[in-house]
Amino acid sequence: MTDIDVIELKDKLDHKEDFIFIDVREPHEYVEFNLGATLMPLSQFVTFLPDLEDHKNEEIVVHCRSGARSGAVKQSLEQAGYTNVRNLLGGVLEWQRQFGK
Repeated sequence: MTDIDVIELKDKLDHKEDFIFIDVREPHEYVEFNLGATLMPLSQFVTFLPDLEDHKNEEIVVHCRSGARSGAVKQSLEQAGYTNVRNLLGGVLEWQRQFGK
């Protein structure tokens, strides 16, 4: 599945589209600024996999600070059989650059 940019993500959020939205940053990063995604830190991500098992064919958007950690999560989920995982290009940094805090 193709990745997602901040413009498309903002549109999806503004229109309250139905998708699974995951933030893989650490809790202290989430507290500083977040986009409203469910926090599933990369350092503990394997513990969250059972929660996602029933959603293998649903759209899942993952993000982090810059897109690197969420890119790794996307790859891992795809290898585990998830079919519709998208990484937020540029992560929160790009969101803040485009839209501010």
